[in-house]
Amino acid sequence: MSPDLASYDRIIVAVSGGKDGTACLLALLEAGARAERIELWHHEVDGAGRSFMDWPSTGPYVAALARDFSLPLYRSWREGGFEHEMLRDNAPTAPVVFETPDGVITAGGQGPEGTRLRFPQVSASLSVRWCSASLKVDVADRALRGQERFLNRRTLMVTGERAEESPARARYAAFERHRTDTRNGTRRRRHVDHFRPVHAWSEAEVLAILERWRVMPAYPYQAGFSRLSYAFCIFGNADQFATLKWMDANRFAKLARYEKDFGCTIKRDKGLEQLSSEGTVYQEAWSPPACQTVSCRRF
Repeated sequence: MSPDLASYDRIIVAVSGGKDGTACLLALLEAGARAERIELWHHEVDGAGRSFMDWPSTGPYVAALARDFSLPLYRSWREGGFEHEMLRDNAPTAPVVFETPDGVITAGGQGPEGTRLRFPQVSASLSVRWCSASLKVDVADRALRGQERFLNRRTLMVTGERAEESPARARYAAFERHRTDTRNGTRRRRHVDHFRPVHAWSEAEVLAILERWRVMPAYPYQAGFSRLSYAFCIFGNADQFATLKWMDANRFAKLARYEKDFGCTIKRDKGLEQLSSEGTVYQEAWSPPACQTVSCRRF
């Protein structure tokens, strides 16, 4: 099922810099969505600070995407980002900060105390793979619930999950009510639907729409990586971590030290040093990037 795009007051496209989120934007435009109703949302994994887990190139790429398509871009993050949440010790989760058309809003931070002191782990459970929940899903929900402009309006939240990525994602609905929907409420009514326009697409179809619109994939794809989450993603393989160690030895060493401090590795069965030693640096990583931050399109 596909939604009636003309029926929505606002269409929010979540963009991480990855090819699937970008393909969602292009698919909407090809389907006739009105550009003046579209806005891009980007969650800063590292809390708008220096790069800890994320790619330094991601923020500039997303900004270039917004500029090239003349669309508003609103960023959001949890204060302190990934590192602060990972080091949480008998403390509440930090507040969420999000940009809006009227300024920056800070919300939350008064929840129950808790302790992490470990990396998230590969799991279908978001309580175990807490990076997705704490740094992306919860941040987006807080931004939706925290803005009066979405009350008594129809909003479409668009994300780029694809079925072929994993069995868990294959079970997602292509179109459904969003978690923040309160259309049947008695006080604060908020109509929010969730649409995954590329859910049934193959990777080839995603790359094809980028080519049609002459959009260059973000730098990590050019460096040989098959997907773009944050750089040191817990789903990374030996070749990816070997490449990251070659690209950024200091940051790699910092993460390896945290593994020793926690007594818990990023991967359940082996640490970063062992994992990277089993991989090979991507040949593509030796070449300079084709995509500069001034523009993400080929003209």
